[in-house]
Amino acid sequence: MKTFCTTNWLISIALTGLLLLTGSNIATAQTDTIRLKDKGLNTATLKPGLRQYLVYFQMPKSPKTLRFWLWLRDTKVENRNGEKLFVTTQHWYGSDTISYRSAYSVNRQADFSPVYHSETVAGKNKAYNWGATKIISADTVSNNSLKNFTLDFTTPNYNWNLDIETFEMLPLAAGKIFAINFYDAGIGKPDYIIYKVSGSEVITTYDNQKIDCWKLANESEFRGQKAYQTFWISKKNHEFLKEEDSFPGGYRYKIKLPATANGLLSRFAN
Repeated sequence: MKTFCTTNWLISIALTGLLLLTGSNIATAQTDTIRLKDKGLNTATLKPGLRQYLVYFQMPKSPKTLRFWLWLRDTKVENRNGEKLFVTTQHWYGSDTISYRSAYSVNRQADFSPVYHSETVAGKNKAYNWGATKIISADTVSNNSLKNFTLDFTTPNYNWNLDIETFEMLPLAAGKIFAINFYDAGIGKPDYIIYKVSGSEVITTYDNQKIDCWKLANESEFRGQKAYQTFWISKKNHEFLKEEDSFPGGYRYKIKLPATANGLLSRFAN
């Protein structure tokens, strides 16, 4: 599962997200269980293209300081050996090299089942081959720092590293509760994570356009401390537009940037 770091909580959250509720907290009433075998995601609503997010932290005890990241998430559709796949690359940029993180994920277009995932954090790469019954380290990858890892599954699961893309494919509606079988590669074991449609809200975008959104909420707990996440996803286009998280001592915000935001990758030296 995703973890906290007591002495460096802010950086831990920036890199790995918030710890979410475990399967023992699943409500049995009116819960849609999102499993691969049921094909509960509408993959047609995941639109290929580059998504860029401004991510920033507000610590109320430091009123003159904000910490910023820029996240780039680019999803493409590729045809490999006659099968259509979603291929998603991520680049997370901060103010120093230790903040940088990259990821590369391959999923089947038919049901978003994971095929492969790799990520580089603090200069170390971990790569996995991901199947319906197990995940194993991709030992043929020359720079894979994680060798001989394997974990058997009782049921297929979704890649938690692609939570934003997964949310855009959910059949959102008033009052719905989702239990999503997520796994964060190499950390803990797969688990069902609870997300609730807490309501709807009309938000204003950059061109002063009013967008009606569903609000998807999650509550987490770790060592007696509460944390909350709310995601705004447009009703019409299933577009993840913003996120607000609160945790003891601070807040995290994630805002989708307009298409006019410059693509950075082509301007970096190889």
